[in-house]
Amino acid sequence: MVMARPSWAGRNYLLLTGATVIAGLGNSGALIATAFAVLASGGTATDVGLVAAARTIPLVLFLLIGGTVADRLPRHRVMVAANALNCASQGLFALLVLTGEPRLWHMAVLAALGGTGQAFFAPAAEGMVLASVSGEQSGRAFAVFRMGMNGANIGGAALGGALVAAAGPGWVLAVDAASFALAGALRAFLDVSEVPARTPGGGLLHDLRDGWREVASRTWLWAVVVQFALVNGLISAAESVYGPLVAEQHLGGAGPWGLALAAFGAGTVGGALLMTRYQPRRLLLTGALCVFPLALPSAALAVPLPAAGLTAIMFGTGITVEIFSVTWMMALHQEIPEEKFSRVSSYDWFGSLAMVPVATALAGPVQDLIGRTAALWGCAALITLLTAAVLCVPDIRRLTRRTPDATTPPRPLPAPPGGTPATPPSDTPTDPLEKSPTVIKNGE
Repeated sequence: MVMARPSWAGRNYLLLTGATVIAGLGNSGALIATAFAVLASGGTATDVGLVAAARTIPLVLFLLIGGTVADRLPRHRVMVAANALNCASQGLFALLVLTGEPRLWHMAVLAALGGTGQAFFAPAAEGMVLASVSGEQSGRAFAVFRMGMNGANIGGAALGGALVAAAGPGWVLAVDAASFALAGALRAFLDVSEVPARTPGGGLLHDLRDGWREVASRTWLWAVVVQFALVNGLISAAESVYGPLVAEQHLGGAGPWGLALAAFGAGTVGGALLMTRYQPRRLLLTGALCVFPLALPSAALAVPLPAAGLTAIMFGTGITVEIFSVTWMMALHQEIPEEKFSRVSSYDWFGSLAMVPVATALAGPVQDLIGRTAALWGCAALITLLTAAVLCVPDIRRLTRRTPDATTPPRPLPAPPGGTPATPPSDTPTDPLEKSPTVIKNGE
């Protein structure tokens, strides 16, 4: 028996969801493979952190430019070009790992190219799924979209961990390169024929200032961005650097660590399923309360708990993270003008990732200075304190969901100057940074 497709699941929605599922399968495994590729080449905890930082530095540097470009050029073309760059960088990374012993600077340069691609992809993709469906169904559509994305993360993490253990990280990186190629091909077929033309705006600096004014004028927005600038850095240090080391020394290696990440993905599927039915009135208050559990994985690694305990905690954390991700994106989609969405999104991504390269680069030296256990407990404590501080912001507690008119059509994406169609709704984050536990807030 074939289930009928929901009326709100149009062609663009299906293309965007399919591309994201395919990318998620490759990206989840690549997150594990990258860390173990560095360790297999003789790298240390500091080397793992440096490669992670090498990817994030260009991501942070080019994000704001990526946001303005995405509001000017056809967004689907920006996304496809970014996917092509990620495919090339991951493919070369895989080739180096499979054919010899890659040097640290090889891995750092290729990671930097991947981060550059993500800097242009993320602002173009953010919010596009929500723009492809009606306001009445947008919450449910986004939750279903994330169910597909997170379901792919489950399979990708579990298979990636197993494949790293059985055949080495090179093959997992090769699969990730292929997933970028296929996802980019799907995004190239998005239908942008009905997107209206947009009046040309000012220059690049004008657009950057305009996006900043949109962010600075909303206390709830910049408060959460500042919060996650630190929270994402702490999570990145704990899960990208300390996690693989704890797994290798205490949990049995890549297999159990991959299972724990897969449990996180399973939790996000459960959270997305919940959000297809649950529509909280106070969007940001609900989301902020669900950030507290992000401290638990760091605490579990600090103990360290056995693999079964860590896996259970990652599952529960995945549920709460997903609730936050959906409520956050709903708040952005409700409050930010569509024609400025990519610019605002780029500031959101910029703030959320600004401290990640610093945190991952310092993770090894901090471990050497105070010990891994103390560093992990410090991560857990700081995440808790930062989340409590955000709850003191009145707008966080008061912002409520507005019920849109059921007859309101999807908001079209603006076309770039000259009337060239922009991209329709699409996507999600992308590679290891795309929606792994490392980068929690930016959810598509």
